[in-house]
Amino acid sequence: MPPDPFFSGPGLDRADPLRADPAAIASLMSHPEARALVWNEGAPALDEQGRLLWLPVSGEPQLFLGLEGQAPRFSALPDGNVPANAYAHIHLLALLDGGEAPIFAAALSLANWHRRHGFCSVCGTLTEPNRGGWSRICANCGAEHYPRADPVVIMLAEHDGRLLLGRQPQYPEGRYSALAGFVEPGESMEAAVARELREEAGIDVGDVGYLCSQPWPFPSSLMIGAHATAVDDHLTIDRQELDDARWFSRDEVVAALSGAADAPFQPPPPWAIARTLLDRWVDGLM
Repeated sequence: MPPDPFFSGPGLDRADPLRADPAAIASLMSHPEARALVWNEGAPALDEQGRLLWLPVSGEPQLFLGLEGQAPRFSALPDGNVPANAYAHIHLLALLDGGEAPIFAAALSLANWHRRHGFCSVCGTLTEPNRGGWSRICANCGAEHYPRADPVVIMLAEHDGRLLLGRQPQYPEGRYSALAGFVEPGESMEAAVARELREEAGIDVGDVGYLCSQPWPFPSSLMIGAHATAVDDHLTIDRQELDDARWFSRDEVVAALSGAADAPFQPPPPWAIARTLLDRWVDGLM
């Protein structure tokens, strides 16, 4: 099997049956191996090796993250609001140990959800954490609210052995990546892939297929990797969405991924699912 995208993998045992049992959660907090996640400026703190920092549980952490073996793992609710820039903590990914990434993603997404959803969307009353922090409950109307992840399709369109890649205005100079967009209500993954490619690049596609997925905690999305075959290679670029889009040959993609000095573009970073998709395409795994 090819490697999972960054942030994927097993992470902690989420121990769902324990979440609905407040007595069990309280007992886990007193477990001798219970630990609470350390936070720094609104994100999980890392040590010099890029691993998460944990301290013995003190006080009353509100979020039960799960079990690492038999050892309970908790987190406090970080103070403050979600940063206005969803990517405020993305610089940490260059430091983060890949084995810790699933826990980092779950903790950051869950914390950001709590910080964004303090009030009931039904009646406006202040809500409280429930089920070990995996929901919020309204004491006024009884509504229970659960964390959400917004689905996003990210896709490689192929035509005659070449890949379509684009660059957004905020990308570093020279970077090209897979096109992407949010799945809209009432839309399948396949339909979203076809719509986004038509809207952003003006191409029609068929043979849309699923490849892999990645949880993305900025602030909380599920990236759905896909591959599609373009009917033709004529592009009509939406300049409101993209600075540019181009077809690249396999040799050009290989040169970019290898870091060649004469490579025609800069590829996405290793922690992006777009990089995983490009690696798999080059290796013939799609």
